[in-house]
Amino acid sequence: MNAVAVATAGPLLRLSGVRKTFPGVLAVGGATLEIRGGEVHALVGENGAGKSTLIKVITGAHRPDAGRVELRGEPLAPSSPADARRAGIAAIYQEHSLVPALSARENLFLGRGSGLARVDRRQELRSAAEALSRLGARFDPETPVRRLSVAERQIVEIARALLLEASVLILDEPTAALSPHEVDRLFDVLGELSRRGVGILYISHRLDEVFRLAARVTVMRDGVTLGTWGIAELSRAELIERMVGRPLGQEFPKVRAPIGEVLLEVRGLSGGRVRDVSLTVRRGEVLGVAGLVGAGRTEAARLIFGADPRAAGELFLRGRKVSIGSPRDAIDLGICLLTEDRKAEGLLLRRSCLENFALPNLGRWSRRGWLRLGLERAAFARRAAELGLTLASPAQPAGELSGGNQQKLLLARWLERDAEVVMLDEPTRGVDVGARVELYRLMNALAAAGKAIIMISSELPELLGMSDRIAVMREGRVTGEIAGAASATQEQVLAMAVR
Repeated sequence: MNAVAVATAGPLLRLSGVRKTFPGVLAVGGATLEIRGGEVHALVGENGAGKSTLIKVITGAHRPDAGRVELRGEPLAPSSPADARRAGIAAIYQEHSLVPALSARENLFLGRGSGLARVDRRQELRSAAEALSRLGARFDPETPVRRLSVAERQIVEIARALLLEASVLILDEPTAALSPHEVDRLFDVLGELSRRGVGILYISHRLDEVFRLAARVTVMRDGVTLGTWGIAELSRAELIERMVGRPLGQEFPKVRAPIGEVLLEVRGLSGGRVRDVSLTVRRGEVLGVAGLVGAGRTEAARLIFGADPRAAGELFLRGRKVSIGSPRDAIDLGICLLTEDRKAEGLLLRRSCLENFALPNLGRWSRRGWLRLGLERAAFARRAAELGLTLASPAQPAGELSGGNQQKLLLARWLERDAEVVMLDEPTRGVDVGARVELYRLMNALAAAGKAIIMISSELPELLGMSDRIAVMREGRVTGEIAGAASATQEQVLAMAVR
């Protein structure tokens, strides 16, 4: 879909002088924004810029301390998200809000009934199937959400907002877990909605999507909207500089040492939806793994890590066959996994950064059953400085960190274990452009230190920009491999992913 060029003359939704503070924190210090009917309007900025708070003001989750919000020229002051939905504003948040024990259908219609009328399950099923089909979903609407992948859950979230038939649709990182094909389907739907006059506010760190989709873009930094520009007025580099407040340099800095010998070899790996996968990764190499959602990329990483049981296959580390029956076995061998869903599977969000860092490393600082706290704190301070981890203190809860700093915290944990094989599943999901470049530089440093990196990503520019080789998966199998990824194209990768 190309940027929407035609929109209604007057703003559908207008914010002026909006401010919101929390104890000791100025989250939004002055925001002005206008969304027109029939327009896709992008809102960009680094993590912490105030975008999420601004969305919550619009949707009634937060009350502004100052400023004005108008819908169709009339004051809008929703006291709750339910009020905002009744006014015709629907939002898809970056963090999923689904009930895992309920089916996709039940989640789509949760909270929409009066509590008095009888539920027409057949009609719900038809509507759910239609909404999910529009987004290219291939799963049964009666599937429990707990059995869906992260990407499939995101599709349910998007379908739920579509079913509300809102006049204003807000999407916060909607494609973070979607494949290129699913992104195309979503963009087709957004194009259809904008042609019907729906005003769409699109928040994303994926700037290629912003330039492809939006007619105008507003930049936020440090709680303030810096301005709004027509998308054709800015280059990618100019937009990044406005977001971060400084020139960023090369977006995919790939400068590494020569690639060494094979460190990890996988032969005939099978289990779940993974079938007969074989691959190798060398010291100093970044092996990218591409594929559509459901291709088996995450499942293959979990099998290597021992998180799921293998039906078949052999693993060789430094040329020696190894047995991995659990994540503990993999960790002891120097293999680590940064999971796709870092908040649900990687971190204990309410525990401190220090505790999260220490979890797999306690044995390193223990003696005769006693934990030597000084050694633990010193190790954390060393790794935090090495990775540029930004936090208030080691006691800060991990859930309060930005996405980029959460990834750094997980990396710090595994580097302290001296992991040699680092598997990164969607490493920049929900991470702003400045933090992404920092993570890419960390990947370069790890590769230069002789680590072997396996990077699973749905972002083709990221795969092409950072990988030395790319293995492409489809329906649980490796369908091809691209050597010299820097000279490859997105079309080559997609052709292997769908053939």
